[in-house]
Amino acid sequence: MAEVILRHIAKAYAGGPRVINDVNIDVKDREFVVLVGPSGCGKSTLLRMIAGLEDITDGDLLIDGQRINERAPKDRDIAMVFQNYALYPHMTVYDNMAFGLKLRNMASDEIRQRVTNAASILEIENLLDRKPKDMSGGQRQRVAIGRAIVRNPKVFLFDEPLSNLDAKLRGQTRIELQKLHRDLQATMIYVTHDQIEAMTLGDRIVVLRNGDVLQYDTPLALYNQPANLFVAGFIGSPPMNFLPGRIVSSDKEISFESSDSTVRIDLSMSAHQAALAPYEGRDVMLGIRAEHIREQPIGLSQRNYSAETATLIDAVEHMGSEILAYFTIEDRRFVAKLPGDASVTFGQPISLFWELDKLHFFDTQTEQAIR
Repeated sequence: MAEVILRHIAKAYAGGPRVINDVNIDVKDREFVVLVGPSGCGKSTLLRMIAGLEDITDGDLLIDGQRINERAPKDRDIAMVFQNYALYPHMTVYDNMAFGLKLRNMASDEIRQRVTNAASILEIENLLDRKPKDMSGGQRQRVAIGRAIVRNPKVFLFDEPLSNLDAKLRGQTRIELQKLHRDLQATMIYVTHDQIEAMTLGDRIVVLRNGDVLQYDTPLALYNQPANLFVAGFIGSPPMNFLPGRIVSSDKEISFESSDSTVRIDLSMSAHQAALAPYEGRDVMLGIRAEHIREQPIGLSQRNYSAETATLIDAVEHMGSEILAYFTIEDRRFVAKLPGDASVTFGQPISLFWELDKLHFFDTQTEQAIR
């Protein structure tokens, strides 16, 4: 397998603006890296540049230490799995998987061994004589992956391969892809707009917006230490709650006060005090995840929580093991993730506690995290 390095990669179409801006990414040998972001962020374009299907305007692309900007796709030793499977409808599964190897004039015994091994890994040995029309979407996706495996490439590229599958099958296939990565010990780069796919599959995740890399880190780091407002709101389900306000101080006490003074949180005993001191009198954005808003300060001392916030429940979603309770603060919809046995109902008044050490603060001008 191989390391993939992108150095100052940029892409611009003739007569138009840049769609990829100065991207710098190192994908380690045998690492599973996910490119994620909203539609139009440039993730598929970036993947196609690695594959050689899009020209690189500026920068250097290296695979296994060699610059390959001008190499044709067939000479890059990569295999790509597309969203639409791209199987030949008149061929059997065996012939679909073997076709690329036959074009290379590989010996038939070697082809048979590679196809059989790939089919075994993907558990599709019983499908080798079928044609695509006789299979489910999940089975066809496995065949498309198998066609990539038989090539034994240095790098696997996946372009939203699960987007045509239903929710249950997507979940099953995510697990199969994790197992496949472990079994093959392969370098994989995967594009998706689904942050749940990104969080569950990636060793590291690249978050893109408008052609820029906003953060490149492990799933837990993105979730617990988002670098900016966009990443904080994009990663996580339900999304992070946000509340605008300002940092105020009096009598050596530093606090966050919401824009309409509905919420005031004493930060003098929190880990945020030093980082927020330069923001006295300035606007900031507070963020908190749903699971860090609780009915009671269970398991932690009272000092680890902000003063309770009294509110009315707007809506309740029972998820079985947990309850999503929605409420409004200063015209902003908030959600708290409560235990499944919590007794909350629509229109009920409730007092909620916010975990002080789980709060996030962002500069409203730069949108960067304050740390």
